[in-house]
Amino acid sequence: MTNLYPISLEAGGPTLFQGSEWDFEKLRRVYGAIEEIAVGEMGLDTYPNQIEVITSEQMLDAYASIGLPLMYRHWSFGKRFAREEALYRHGLMGLAYEIVINSSPCISYIMEENSMPMQTLVVAHAAFGHNHFFKNNYLFRQWTDAGGILDYLAFARDYIAHAEERYGVEAVERVLDAAHALMDHGVHRYAKPPKLNLEEERKREEERRTFFETHYDDVWRITTTFGEEKRDPDLEAKKHADIRKALRLPEENLLYFIEKRAPRLEPWQRELVRIVRHISQYFYPQKQTRLMNEGCATFVHYTIVNRLHEKGLISDGALLEILHSHTSVVTQPDFDDPRYNGINPYALGFAMMRDIKRICTEPTDEDREWFPDVAGNNDPYGTLRHAWANYRDESFILQYLSPRLMREFRLFKIADKEGAETLDVTAIHDARGYKEIRAALARHYDLARHEPDIQVKDVDLAGDRCLVLSHAVHDGIPLDEASCNAVLDHVAELWRYGVRLEETDAVTDKVLKTYEEPARR
Repeated sequence: MTNLYPISLEAGGPTLFQGSEWDFEKLRRVYGAIEEIAVGEMGLDTYPNQIEVITSEQMLDAYASIGLPLMYRHWSFGKRFAREEALYRHGLMGLAYEIVINSSPCISYIMEENSMPMQTLVVAHAAFGHNHFFKNNYLFRQWTDAGGILDYLAFARDYIAHAEERYGVEAVERVLDAAHALMDHGVHRYAKPPKLNLEEERKREEERRTFFETHYDDVWRITTTFGEEKRDPDLEAKKHADIRKALRLPEENLLYFIEKRAPRLEPWQRELVRIVRHISQYFYPQKQTRLMNEGCATFVHYTIVNRLHEKGLISDGALLEILHSHTSVVTQPDFDDPRYNGINPYALGFAMMRDIKRICTEPTDEDREWFPDVAGNNDPYGTLRHAWANYRDESFILQYLSPRLMREFRLFKIADKEGAETLDVTAIHDARGYKEIRAALARHYDLARHEPDIQVKDVDLAGDRCLVLSHAVHDGIPLDEASCNAVLDHVAELWRYGVRLEETDAVTDKVLKTYEEPARR
């Protein structure tokens, strides 16, 4: 582990390094020069930095454990490691130059195989670009606790290791397998979750155990009287409504509902579900800001390395090596290129950041019409810092994608109607078309349109305690049947009673299809 501290350098002095070999003294000098530009010129505000130099095998290990340090053990991480190591050894995949952790201090992993110019790039990219975005973007500020995540991961790792010793590896893995399958449905999207605090977690663990042993029995005991009374439909409906209110249905966070309400889970099993749910919540902001986050970091490193060259602190050769890697990252393949895989978030994000800077300093009449509040304000870094702090991918595109950039990326909108033999081009490069293209592209980055909208709808308290889920079908796109059945199997593993999922039309609420999974013994 290596902590790098800033060293002040005078502009116009000798270059920070020569050649491709690096050592820690060179890294310290580079870090100091980068910090002067990032903080002094660009006004970036970052967490304290912790930079760790790791091997390619350790980088693969970080890949396998979803990029988090202190991660608990699970067979899926080993499977992923074996697969990616084989691909890497055979030259079928490359490795990232760095991985950065949203924590305080902000941890940046850099590979020891990197050359000195590449170490310069990744320090600027990760330790200042990503770091600033993590600390200042509203989603990360509201939904994650950078100061508590490392302690919580250590707690989670130790708790799971202890559970494996006490209850057996196989029993723990069954719960983790099921919880991992539901991670995408284990986040609070609207209600703000509480911040993680290790000391509070330790104190509340015993309180939760006591709560589970009392409160849940009371909730479920209410249902046992239904079969003992003379059936009164109105009374049953009222009791059912009261129970649903007590259970706070409908509930969007499936893992949260299972953790709190599954009647047959042991306290240690609930804690495992809770751990997976917290990790899923940690990644929720990152899934909504990939374009902005990578665009911010790429713009920051591009600006910083060019300023280092202008100040004579890196050589022409070092700059060319950095720009070669930079260009590879921000390349946008054409639709007929074998490498094409949609819009490259690095390419579009970086292009939008540069375009905002241009609009602030060299606006056209078109820019003044589309962006009257920022065009010509001569404060590009202030404008960018505001955007980085207050938007996510969807809203950022709606606010800042310019007609000029739409032309450069040759964007247009098509309508792919179900059953139609042809595709219709519905928006081109005109006044109305720009707005439609921008809105359509923004919807592409709306997370709600890519993840199934599955909620806990009801529980059959008067009968077999079947958990009833609902999936709202948008744009006529149903769930994949095989995947749906596999995931419901995991839900039933945690719930222990029967599970039913109803696919309903998002507009009419008509039930389109029903999936059922029997109770576990």
